[in-house]
Amino acid sequence: MKYGTKVRTCSGFGGRKLPAPDPFNMIFEKQTINCQGRLLDLSRPIVMGILNVTPDSFFDGGRHTTADAVLKQVEKMCSEGAAIIDVGGMSSRPGAALISEAEELQRVLPVVELVSRNFPEVPVSIDTFRATVAEQGVAAGASIVNDISAGRFDEKMYETVASLGVPYVLMHMQGEPGTMQKAPFYENVVQEVLDFFIGELGKLRALGVKDVLLDPGFGFGKSVGHNFQLLKNLHVFRMTELPIVAGISRKSMICKVLGVNPDKALNGTTALHMVALQQGARILRAHDVGEAMEVIRLWQQLEAAN
Repeated sequence: MKYGTKVRTCSGFGGRKLPAPDPFNMIFEKQTINCQGRLLDLSRPIVMGILNVTPDSFFDGGRHTTADAVLKQVEKMCSEGAAIIDVGGMSSRPGAALISEAEELQRVLPVVELVSRNFPEVPVSIDTFRATVAEQGVAAGASIVNDISAGRFDEKMYETVASLGVPYVLMHMQGEPGTMQKAPFYENVVQEVLDFFIGELGKLRALGVKDVLLDPGFGFGKSVGHNFQLLKNLHVFRMTELPIVAGISRKSMICKVLGVNPDKALNGTTALHMVALQQGARILRAHDVGEAMEVIRLWQQLEAAN
């Protein structure tokens, strides 16, 4: 079954109908999230700036490993309009090796504290699948937890996020980073990701997690075809009435189609960011904040046109 503009039923959501694209924005997602007492406005799209403090990230590995480099990069992203700074200390690119919890903590905690102290007006998210790293990251100043594993890699993650009372980015991934791109398979990727979200949301709600953001996990256990099916049908996830995060920036779904490496994938990223916004994304997770903000401004102008 393919998803297009026709309405279809979804057994995983109580038999409700999957929505068609919503050009008039009549589906109302949650408009704010509470970041440690500070409300972040999501009534219009925002940019989450990526700050990797790893030596082996697929695009910017090794660039932000000193305090001066971190502060310079965050200052640049904030001046360009970043509404969130997402700090990650372990690469999740396909085939990436895991590092120890101690090493991850050593990488991220000083950076979270540094960014939070110097840019107190901008929420920091901690990109980790470990509950201990999430807990200590929040203690160091983070106010959002961004977990690629949806709690699958650490059974304490959900209860930890609930106890912390911070927003949680729930991401879909088939498999794990070391093997996720070895022949990923779905009967229907859109339906299966939606059903996954619905099931996990039930668990999070039962624990009392109030603010959840949905990330379909572009590039995480998906082929190029799967990624583009998800992007073309991103509007389907608006059924949940939760904000959607689009993490497309410089990924292989762009590079493989265009025959370029990540360094040359900015133009493709910009093109797909516009599609993501038209499909209902509220947060663009991006390496290039200024360019992503330009897309948002152009999208807003397009939406305002009669």
